[in-house]
Amino acid sequence: MPSVSTIAAIRFGTGLVPRKAGPAPAPLDAAALLAELNGPDTLPARFPMITRAEAEALAQQVRPARRAAEEGTRAGDPAPDIAYRALRQELRFVGNRGAQMAIARAVDAPIGFRERLQQFWGDHFATRARNAEMGPMAQVFAEEAIRPHLAGRFPDMLKAAALHPMMLTYLDQTVSVGPNSKAGRKGGGLNENLAREMLELHTLGVGGSYAQADVRQLALLLTGLSFTYRAGWQFDAAKAEPGAETVLGEAYGGAVPAEVSEIHAVLEDLALHPETGRHLARKLAAHFTSDDPDAGMVEAMAAAYAAGGGALVPVYAAMLEHPAAWASFGAKARQPLDFLVAALRALGVTGERVAGLAPGGVNNQLLAPLRLMGQPFAAPPGPDGWPEEAADWINPQGLAARIEWAMKGPRSWAKPLPDPRRLLRAALDDAAGERLTWAVSRAETASEGAGLILASPDFNRR
Repeated sequence: MPSVSTIAAIRFGTGLVPRKAGPAPAPLDAAALLAELNGPDTLPARFPMITRAEAEALAQQVRPARRAAEEGTRAGDPAPDIAYRALRQELRFVGNRGAQMAIARAVDAPIGFRERLQQFWGDHFATRARNAEMGPMAQVFAEEAIRPHLAGRFPDMLKAAALHPMMLTYLDQTVSVGPNSKAGRKGGGLNENLAREMLELHTLGVGGSYAQADVRQLALLLTGLSFTYRAGWQFDAAKAEPGAETVLGEAYGGAVPAEVSEIHAVLEDLALHPETGRHLARKLAAHFTSDDPDAGMVEAMAAAYAAGGGALVPVYAAMLEHPAAWASFGAKARQPLDFLVAALRALGVTGERVAGLAPGGVNNQLLAPLRLMGQPFAAPPGPDGWPEEAADWINPQGLAARIEWAMKGPRSWAKPLPDPRRLLRAALDDAAGERLTWAVSRAETASEGAGLILASPDFNRR
């Protein structure tokens, strides 16, 4: 069994890093993980994302540029089309730059527990840009709705995420209109997507104690939430369904005109529902420890959630302080993003090196490998996010892509490649098994040794 310090870095962090000369670093444990999370968050300043104002300014140009390109094509003038294509290229660059900065943060994080939680909660509130305009907003969503609340209260994160322009657009809330509202009498209809995912994915969970009537009532309550790049985020009372709605037996709304405060109230109540605490506890435990997590640990986490009024740090602490969190090492598979980040850390790559990649390098050395491994950056398959089970990641196609990268990718990052025995210690330390240690000691080249280490079951599980 590896040491607690090794398990902390691999299971709960973004991977080990090569040891430097000088005094040995302090061993990692539950307290060190929580201290990193509760300490200052310096990585956003070092590796910044696009701001909302910048994202909106870019997006506002898309539709006029597209219309101008269409008109120019009809008139035989190629200039507007060239400008439109340049704008789309800039949007792609901004999206790729966001991925680059997120990976740089994970590579440079002292431990990486905060970055792992950022990935987890971003996936819990999974979104995906459906058009060019919304591409940069994905970064804004991560920075505004998720990161500020990682060590805060889940009710506050829920409100920030569920009501964010990215979520409203992704789940079609922007077209939802109350049937009996002023706007509804002129046309349009109710959309239940956001309400359904709030109950099924974001709070109570699949199988929770809600019915279709609750979904519809919540959807009616949410009408009025809207976002356009011209008007920005707004609560449009003219679209809101009049009267009160009943969700899980509680009445909300009824004010004239309708008020967004009633939506905040239902989200607070859903966030603090006992089933929400159990759903979140099990999902966190499954993500970090085992596809079938220890029931006692899950109950301890759920109890901490209830006692703390939705505060998240006590839930993390309950998980990290439970013996099951440190048992069954290797039960989880590293997802492709985790695999890539851990490999770069083991190779001695810095966040500055990642952030300094030219656009072509970002695609070839970061984004293309993730796509081939089955996890394109910021593009989950649906609102339920990425799968957790090891079998979904360690499959023939995904494994072949990992092996391919393990054999060839390190040469793009480390010249010369480190001695395989040194790389083995940097990547796995005392988590390296005897068979892998024996094989690496007999590797004929540094490239072969790197491939053996990074493609091994030892490295691909946590």
